[in-house]
Amino acid sequence: MSDQSHPTSKDWNYHPELPLADPSIFRWPPEPGFLVRWFGRNWLTLSERMLMVILAVVLWLVAYPSLEQAATWSIGWVAQTFFVNLVMMVAVAGGLHWYFYMRQGQGQTLKFDRRGQAKGNRLWNFSNQVHDNMFWSLVSGIPQLTAFQVLTMWLMANGYVPVITLAGSPIWFVLWLILLPIWSAFHFYWVHRLLHVPFLYRHVHSLHHRNVNIGPWSGISMHPFEHLLYFSTLMVHWVVASHPVHLIFHVIYQGPGAAMTHTGYEDLLIKDKRRLALGTFYHQLHHRYYECNYGNQEMPWDRWFGTFHNGTDEGTEATRARKKAMYE
Repeated sequence: MSDQSHPTSKDWNYHPELPLADPSIFRWPPEPGFLVRWFGRNWLTLSERMLMVILAVVLWLVAYPSLEQAATWSIGWVAQTFFVNLVMMVAVAGGLHWYFYMRQGQGQTLKFDRRGQAKGNRLWNFSNQVHDNMFWSLVSGIPQLTAFQVLTMWLMANGYVPVITLAGSPIWFVLWLILLPIWSAFHFYWVHRLLHVPFLYRHVHSLHHRNVNIGPWSGISMHPFEHLLYFSTLMVHWVVASHPVHLIFHVIYQGPGAAMTHTGYEDLLIKDKRRLALGTFYHQLHHRYYECNYGNQEMPWDRWFGTFHNGTDEGTEATRARKKAMYE
């Protein structure tokens, strides 16, 4: 692999150019050219978001139960939904783990942390980071994700929440797909800030933060109460007119999508070219330094509220001072 053009340091195997740039679509003053490039990169190419939309459409057509089935509670369609989600999570997180960490398909190229996944440490259930992460992801994460999904499907099927069709609302159908990741970023920041209140951090969120060096199975490895808060983002479909494809896209974005953003690698390389965006150094900094970068790069909350770590030594010092003040 030849793409090692960005700098390295004693703290990291790889990081992008520092200080981190501001890629938020909400930065001020607005830059029309930047917004056009952002839209093209995310929605007019075979990006990770477009792949999720395509997968959502396919699963709606061939794998998930119909709304007609969901109108009446039965173990059959609920179990079917759970099975699809389980297989999808195992395929995505397991496939990424196999490629990056077992097969070493990309070696250390574009990997943020030098270390591999931890073994033989009692910090983890089963003394194994991957097994611990799989346990929390599959035993608590997928069941709770499925619970939010099936309840929303039942509400849709019975007319208790607004539902649209592509033919009836084509503009809103497309626009809502584009807005869903922005809603997710908004919801994630505020839920995440809540989880960093010292009491909740110690008793709930610390489980996820055992993953200082993250891997694909770390994405939704969380305490059950954190899963409840994290997946509550799906409740937006109870008030905003949606199609089942929007719900499924949202499910993929929150579940398997988190495995993609927690690979520990910035991009997937194919023939030494970056083909698919995965993790961000922005969130990697949060996993190492904790009290910074609570959101993601799309929403500028961290910059607005003084919790942004730009990757520099000065950013680390400020973050450590903030953490010390929180726990005094």
